[in-house]
Amino acid sequence: MRRGQATELILIRHAPAITGGRLCGRTDVPADLGDTKGITSLCQAIGTPDHFLVSPALRCRQTLAALWPEAGATQDEALWEQDFGGWDGLPYSDLPDIGALSGAALAAHRPPAGESFEDLCQRAAPALERAASLAGRVAVVAHAGIVRAGLAHALSSPSTALAFEVAPLSVTRLRPLAGGGFSIISVNWTAA
Repeated sequence: MRRGQATELILIRHAPAITGGRLCGRTDVPADLGDTKGITSLCQAIGTPDHFLVSPALRCRQTLAALWPEAGATQDEALWEQDFGGWDGLPYSDLPDIGALSGAALAAHRPPAGESFEDLCQRAAPALERAASLAGRVAVVAHAGIVRAGLAHALSSPSTALAFEVAPLSVTRLRPLAGGGFSIISVNWTAA
């Protein structure tokens, strides 16, 4: 590990989003912060990181504030969820079934006027590398897509990263490597 490098990135998916049964990637919706026991347990398990980064999305900012009310966080536009374009805001029942696509095809698939998961990984990688350059433990409160992008970076495989489940209020821990990239410490840990 080089001097000034993070000892770990703590990727936290926001609390459950209040979506009304709709796909909300870039749609800015609030978080359901009703699981106060889970929030307290998660905060106690993590302790207080040295740095905080957050997606500008309301649900992420609210989750960060519930976990660490006094945290001074840096917002990073690159930490937004995947842009689902014309699908964003649609009821889940109105979305096309793309489940038959192979992992590689799914990672490359772009919704109309949106971005693919591969695009998201390319957008997020520099932000995650910047986070890795900070000293100490770095908490990143963001979205499932950003957590999977971190896993894709560690695995050098966006299609493999799509196989991981990322629950609301879950923690995925990555260790930055001296030559760039990450090793995976743990995935999808929840306090429940």
